[in-house]
Amino acid sequence: MAASPKHRESHSSRSSFSGEVPDRIEKEIISDVRELDTSTQATGDYVAAGSGPVDNGDAESSGTNHVSSSEAKTSPMDISNTGKLSSSQRKLEKSKTQNQRHCNVLTKEAAQIFDDKIPDQQKLKLLNRIATVKHDGTVELEVPGDVEPQALDVGSRDAYNEVVEDEDLDTDFQHIQPLQIVILIVGTRGDVQPFVAIGKRLQDYGHRVRLATHSNFKEFVLTAGLEFYPLGGDPKVLAGYMVKNKGFLPSGPSEIPVQRNQIKDIISSLLPACNEPDPDSHVAFKADAIIANPPAYGHVHVAEALKVPLHIFFTMPWTPTSEFPHPLSHVKQSAGYRLSYQIVNSLIWLGIRDMINDLRKKKLKLRPVTYLSGSQGSDSEVPHGYIWSPHLVPKPKDWGPKVDVVGFCFLDLASNYEPPESLVKWLEAGSKPIYIGFGSLPVQEPEKMTQIIVEALEKTEQRGIINKGWGGLGNLAEPKDFIYLLDNCPHDWLFLQCKAVVHHGGAGTTAAGLKAACPTTIVPFFGDQPFWGEQVHARGLGPPPIPVDEFSLQKLIDAIKFMLRPQVKEQAVELAKAMEKEDGVSGAVKAFFKHLPRKHLPHKNPEPEPSPEPSPFFSIRRCFGCS
Repeated sequence: MAASPKHRESHSSRSSFSGEVPDRIEKEIISDVRELDTSTQATGDYVAAGSGPVDNGDAESSGTNHVSSSEAKTSPMDISNTGKLSSSQRKLEKSKTQNQRHCNVLTKEAAQIFDDKIPDQQKLKLLNRIATVKHDGTVELEVPGDVEPQALDVGSRDAYNEVVEDEDLDTDFQHIQPLQIVILIVGTRGDVQPFVAIGKRLQDYGHRVRLATHSNFKEFVLTAGLEFYPLGGDPKVLAGYMVKNKGFLPSGPSEIPVQRNQIKDIISSLLPACNEPDPDSHVAFKADAIIANPPAYGHVHVAEALKVPLHIFFTMPWTPTSEFPHPLSHVKQSAGYRLSYQIVNSLIWLGIRDMINDLRKKKLKLRPVTYLSGSQGSDSEVPHGYIWSPHLVPKPKDWGPKVDVVGFCFLDLASNYEPPESLVKWLEAGSKPIYIGFGSLPVQEPEKMTQIIVEALEKTEQRGIINKGWGGLGNLAEPKDFIYLLDNCPHDWLFLQCKAVVHHGGAGTTAAGLKAACPTTIVPFFGDQPFWGEQVHARGLGPPPIPVDEFSLQKLIDAIKFMLRPQVKEQAVELAKAMEKEDGVSGAVKAFFKHLPRKHLPHKNPEPEPSPEPSPFFSIRRCFGCS
């Protein structure tokens, strides 16, 4: 079991592209929130990029810790018994009573957030009391320190926490009727690449696969032999926004229109990606099934309209669990881990609900969905697959049969790669280098960061490869013989030539480094990157992550020295050997077929689909472990 992440000081999401509510609602919300209890403080400027002011305060003064004086008083029964107790016992009993009442207040308020009968403005007030959106775009939850997490009750019927043994799929993939499958992916190249590998494997089984993603990756997709359809949004703009604003919160109102336009473009392009002819060949296409990642907001609604199955795959945890918190949250107490997923998803929904309902009414001809129900309830039966090694992060025990951890999905680029002669000669001229690069993420001060990298390598007497990427690293005043500047190179080839790697912590880059048995230092910018930094450190594969805002010469020197320890290399080799036995692409394809409706599977007698029993998406009371 991977160690639970520690309390994070700074991270956010490449996935949580935020929006704002209509002006009329926004004004009402702002007015309403101003009437909140004066004990709560204001923290960022907006929730979910323009949804209204949110609670601000240190952990000690968070709205989630606020208990009124009347709530804190002991009951008459408590007072009558105090004479029989020592002073320390009285304090202990009083503390327990207060914490229990605090817990009851929290669970009651949190449950109301998911009650469709409660007005939106009241729900915003409740969110402000329960969660604090920090300046770095993450969400902080505070729960009583002595509340123990409780195992999920067997009476809870949702697909996520119905814990049963996974069934093996005995279907012959070759005999599943040919399908037209669309894969909807929003993100950077690191997000797209695993799905190219999955798409190619599905194609090998006779299915027609269209990968719909940003136009920047058209050549990459077509070269791999898949069909391409352009989704809206520019990954450079999206990545730049996320680096600058750390996920949810814009740095100011001027940031909101840019981000909303990106989201609108993405959402409006989802339906055409599923049923419009190929834009180049004009060959007709109609999706029989959809694969998507969560940032392709609207996928579940398009699937509902087209009446086709949907399968969500992602490279970071998105399914509620009690074993670790949502990567976009700060949660000190394990009792709040599961709840963190519900709160984060609620805040995302708060920022995009008007655009989603606009899509449903105008394009999909569906009824609008109410506050939170469209985010929290509609995809609870959708199968999810997670693209990481179970040897690095095992599948949580409370993830049921509709959730799979399939393994890292690698695309073989090394076999056809011809490295430049200058690189080959440089590699042959000395010891193995340390790779340092941040891929497609923009760097705020590239010259300063480059200087730090060069000095750290010089002081540790190491050779280094600097990947210029989109961040503009590597502008040296004069060439250095121990530095090689690289534009683009497949990681599956390059990392085998390196003794260690330093990167941003994207799931794909992390996977490539671990597969190559490289000790790893992660410099997270946002999103799931801090999560992977913590997992790498917890396994002894590298030093604690260095948040990009804290990147310094001394920290990089210390990180390099940590990675050069023999025991760290031994740990990396051990994990790499375990990963050799995995085939994440086959695991993903198997999971996809496993969850297909029975009508698509061969040699099976038709079986009626069981009707799910009505139940809430989750139990707030169980999340907190309250009785």
